[in-house]
Amino acid sequence: MRDRFYIFPVGVIKKENENVRIEVFEEYRDALLGLDDFSHITVCYWFHENDTPEKRNTMQVHPRKNKQNPLRGVFATHSPLRPNLIALSICKILSIKDTTIFIEKIDALDGSPVIDIKCFIPSNELGSDIRLPDWV
Repeated sequence: MRDRFYIFPVGVIKKENENVRIEVFEEYRDALLGLDDFSHITVCYWFHENDTPEKRNTMQVHPRKNKQNPLRGVFATHSPLRPNLIALSICKILSIKDTTIFIEKIDALDGSPVIDIKCFIPSNELGSDIRLPDWV
């Protein structure tokens, strides 16, 4: 097994007031073909402002930065503090123009590097037996 992987950004998240967009780099223009047939996308991005050894070594947090929530391992949260700083958001597409995807919103900071974009296809396999903790 490899101990390192290389991830290259395919674009960047831009936020200006209520305007949110993903600017896809020109070399990935062809990868956008057909994306406008979908209403939503899954965006994988990098928590770039947390990329320090200290933050990568944080293994437990209070979910949602709320000390009233029980201490949990980062794998049981959506915390931006984690060993690998990969973030995931499902976003509604408002429009696509050239290499820019205009989206409704995203829980990311302006300038966050986008590492992948996937069309969102809901799964029927999940069913209704989903269990969540009380703090969610």
